[in-house]
Parts: sequence; C-alpha cells; structure tokens
Amino acid sequence: MREPLFVKQNSAKWSSFESFPTNDPDEIADRFIQITDDLAYAKTFYPNSKTTAYLNGLAAGLHQSIYKNKTEKSNRFITFWKYELPLLFKAYQKQLLYSLIFFIVFFLIGVLSAKYDENFVRLILPPEYVDMTNENIAKGDPFGVYKQAGEVPMFFYIASNNIFVAFVNFVAGIIFSVGAVYFLFRNAVMVGTFQYYFFSKGLGFSSVLVIWIHGTLEISSLIIASAAGLVLGNSFLFPKTYNRITSLKKGAKDGMKMVVGLVPIFLTAAFFESFVTRHTEMPVWLSLTILISSLLFMIWYVVIYPNSLSKNLNQYGAKV
Repeated sequence: MREPLFVKQNSAKWSSFESFPTNDPDEIADRFIQITDDLAYAKTFYPNSKTTAYLNGLAAGLHQSIYKNKTEKSNRFITFWKYELPLLFKAYQKQLLYSLIFFIVFFLIGVLSAKYDENFVRLILPPEYVDMTNENIAKGDPFGVYKQAGEVPMFFYIASNNIFVAFVNFVAGIIFSVGAVYFLFRNAVMVGTFQYYFFSKGLGFSSVLVIWIHGTLEISSLIIASAAGLVLGNSFLFPKTYNRITSLKKGAKDGMKMVVGLVPIFLTAAFFESFVTRHTEMPVWLSLTILISSLLFMIWYVVIYPNSLSKNLNQYGAKV
C-alpha cells in the first residue's frame, strides 16, 4: 500500500486519538494496540517517513498513559454520545449503508409477498393478531392493539424486547455476518407485511401516521444494530492490516458500542409507542411532527453530524 493511501485510511482514527484523549484503561490499551499495529506496518514499508515518526510519538504517549493511574473524567458519558459514537458511525458508514439497503430489499419482499399471496400475512404475522386487528377494524378502531395494555408495563416490555432483539442482531453477526443479515431479513419482511396489511384494508396513510410515530426510531435503530453485526462479522472475515484475533476484538468492541449507544433511542421509541401511539385520534400535524422530527434526528445523528465531525477532525487534527 502506498503511503498516501495508508495515511488517508487511518488519519481520522489517529486524529481522534490525539484530539479526544481518554483515561479509560481499556480504551487506552485498545488504542495502543491499534497504533502499534499501524506503527509496525509503517516501519516495515516507510521506515524513514514522517508518518512513522508521528506514529512512534503517538505510541509513546499512549504507552505512558497506560501506566498513569487517573480517575475517569466526569463527562465521559457525554463524550461517548457526542464524539465517540458518531465517529463510529462515520468509520462504519459502509456497513450502515449495506444494512439500510438490505432492509429496504427485504421490506419490499414482505410487501410483494403479502400482495400476491393472500396467505402470506398469516404466515408471517400471528394469526390471532390478524383476527384481533380485523375485529378492531370492524369496530372502527383499527389500531386498538396499542391501547390494550397499561402505559408503564407496555413501556418496560417494549423497551426490553427491542433492546434484546438489537443485541441478538449484533451477536448473530459473528456467524460470518450472515447471522445479522438473517435476523434483519426476518424483521424487515415482517415490517413490510405488517405495513402492506393495513394498506390492503384502505388504512395505509392512517397506519403511517400511527405506527411510524414510534417505528421511525425503532426501525432505524434495528438497521443500525444489524450494521453493528456486520461490523462484528466483517472484522473476522476481513482483518486488513490486523491479525484476525485483534481485528475481531476491535470489531466486537466497536459493534457493542454502537448497540449500547442505541439504548436511549430504543427507550424513546418505547415511550412513544406506550404513551403516545395509543392516542390514535391525535391531529395529523402532531403525528407528522413527531414522525418527521424523529427521521431528521436519525439522519442528522447517524449521517450528517458524524461526517461534519470527522471533517473537522481531519482539518484541525494532527497533520501527518
């Protein structure tokens, strides 16, 4: 690999290490491993370059930090969501894009299958749920399912279930990334079938206004969780300049951070589904406001802000 390409592929990572120091011993050790791997590569192929000298100094600073006994900064919690998680989204934007594309394809498979096979809906969705919804439609309350349970029990059930599903999607990625794609397939086909079912009943627009109040955050997070599974699987399949074990450890750690970072979003989605979605009679403008605001937030936080943050790091970070 030519030196300019090597620098281009890794400069954002190096800059983030230098611009955002940490006192977390595990994080310092992980950074030290990554930098020493890069340094070994640079010494092999560019022994007398400025890149090698820079990496040597960065490695020395991290080595010194390992032996310092400092308490963690009180703003570590804020730093994670403000800097660390967005930079992970930037670093793994390809996996996020692949996960989104997979979801759209699988969603359309669910829609088309439900459209051309009248038995498909009952095959994918629980028959008792379909019967109950048909009864609710006949009563003039098609989305009555969201009103059956109490708000608080419903919140805890939905939040815990969604977080569990997200972690399953992530962990399944260890099966050569195929596991994450499989669980994404199951969930996307179900969502597509579920959505088409309401359109087939003439309730398409109404279902969007109700279901996607919480579904926007929920489904977006599911896509990100599956991307984290791809990060895990790909780290083993494609270790690049790392040895396979080191790459797997890094992929597991980064993927886990991505999933953990979704917890507040899942909690917000569960709150919407438990306390807000049940008010199916709310004004259209209010429903659209919640839905569109959620979508814009996800686009900003996962795409726009990480790219802006990375650009600033590259512009004002270390020059190599």
